[in-house]
Amino acid sequence: MADTLIITLAQLNQRVGDLAANAAAMLEVRAKAPRSDLIVFPEMQLIGYPPEDLILKPALIERAAVELEQLARATADGGPAMLVGSVFVRDGALHNGVALLDGGKIVATRFKYELPNYGTFDEKRLFLPGPLPEPVPFRGAVLGLPICEDIWHPDVCRHLAQLGAEIFLCVNGSPYEIDKDVLRIDGVAKRRAIDTGIPLAYVNRVGGQDEVVFDGASFVVGPEGALWAQLPEWEEAVVETVWNKVPSGNSHRWRCQAAEVAEPTEHPEDIYCAMVMALRDYVNKNRFPGVLLGLSGGIDSALCAAIAVDALGADRVWCVMLPSRYTSQESLDDAAGCAQMLGVRLDTVPIAPAVDGFTDMLSPLFAGREPDLTEENLQSRIRGTTLMALSNKFGPMLVTTGNKSEMSVGYATIYGDMNGGYNPLKDAYKTTVFALSRWRNEHRPRIGMGPDGPVMPERIITKPPSAELRPDQKDEDSLPPYDVLDAILLGLVEHEKSVSQITAEGFERATVERIERLLHLAEYKRRQAPPGVKLGMRNFGRDRRYPITQGFRTA
Repeated sequence: MADTLIITLAQLNQRVGDLAANAAAMLEVRAKAPRSDLIVFPEMQLIGYPPEDLILKPALIERAAVELEQLARATADGGPAMLVGSVFVRDGALHNGVALLDGGKIVATRFKYELPNYGTFDEKRLFLPGPLPEPVPFRGAVLGLPICEDIWHPDVCRHLAQLGAEIFLCVNGSPYEIDKDVLRIDGVAKRRAIDTGIPLAYVNRVGGQDEVVFDGASFVVGPEGALWAQLPEWEEAVVETVWNKVPSGNSHRWRCQAAEVAEPTEHPEDIYCAMVMALRDYVNKNRFPGVLLGLSGGIDSALCAAIAVDALGADRVWCVMLPSRYTSQESLDDAAGCAQMLGVRLDTVPIAPAVDGFTDMLSPLFAGREPDLTEENLQSRIRGTTLMALSNKFGPMLVTTGNKSEMSVGYATIYGDMNGGYNPLKDAYKTTVFALSRWRNEHRPRIGMGPDGPVMPERIITKPPSAELRPDQKDEDSLPPYDVLDAILLGLVEHEKSVSQITAEGFERATVERIERLLHLAEYKRRQAPPGVKLGMRNFGRDRRYPITQGFRTA
């Protein structure tokens, strides 16, 4: 029986449904780790995660079984075994599970016991839970194989410990959320290790998948709660961990030799990196040549342009200024300055001819009515149509630039500035936009492809926000100050507080009632908004699903 094990943690990206490419990536890792005993891959790495209803296709399940058998046969050479996540069928039911591949065979399978059914997860409509898993003997060690959610509850690890597990290898598809890295390690993994006295290796994936992004940050914790290894965030990493069997009383236990502990990403760089990685993978995995966006001279579009350049490089980002009669020279100058700092192409397409054309076309029907929000929205929709025309003609995906504060209260024009294929700021409140813009002007993100130094003129950050759809317009003409608005929205959206609860925190009741009303009225707009990366605990879409037609108010 071996006294040493080399267990390689493979923190990889993946493409949902691309089974052949996902399998090839695993075999490539195996070829580069010949001295390993075992290579551990993230949850559902063969299929990709989250697969959503794609997992219900019989053809995908059949192909996954074929690919898994081929991966198993690759281990017949006597080299490293592999722990691979996939979908499994037992008695007609689907299971989220892992297979241990060794000696040319599938030597063991274990299924997920605790199925998450909250927020971004709805596994109970796709899978059945497996039985409480039993440990797996492997080359002189006894492995416990909890899967992701299984360690967020104590029962699975305690059960495995009682049956003699000596090392926990936990595979994960754990999406990024603000402060979740601390929760994973201190709030969950260390508790399981200390509770059972068994070390735990946690392997997570990295990369964007539609509205979720995975930050990696895989790690190993010891039975006393010490952090033995930490993989980097926001990048693929393949790291060997060396385990030794050491005496412990009348028996023995396994210890991981000290390995590198990567520095965590601090706030707000983690949020910025999440936006960059999510946009990069969305564009690249969907095979767009690049992105296009309207650059207004305002802070939202400037930050989106910076994120796009950091994600894709300046040569794949095309910015367009679409001035109207209300666009100030200051905005024109700021947009030009931002484009120059980022090194992107900037074209200008005045929308006055289209505005005049629509005004003339509609004048017989609008006769006798004063200009109002209709004419303001018409400008936004002309801009949206123009940008979509450029996207259609030349191929880049249109990025929309609205923030969560605006989307919460409907301060956005459907079929206008909401047009686009992806929104990096969808889950970022306006106050977060300000904070990220200040940070990016002073720092370059660790995964960024953009320039060092400032990426937008300072005036973009300091001037009062304005849609510039009427003379001297300011956002605060229609909305409370953003620090007030965002605090109210945080209570209503993230924490589901009532009007009375928020009012008790010191906010004016009439303002809170108005914001709650606008929040519900804008639900129909959000249903038609493009996807965007999830950052906090409740994003619009996967986390928060409200009926459009409903009459309940907390006031």
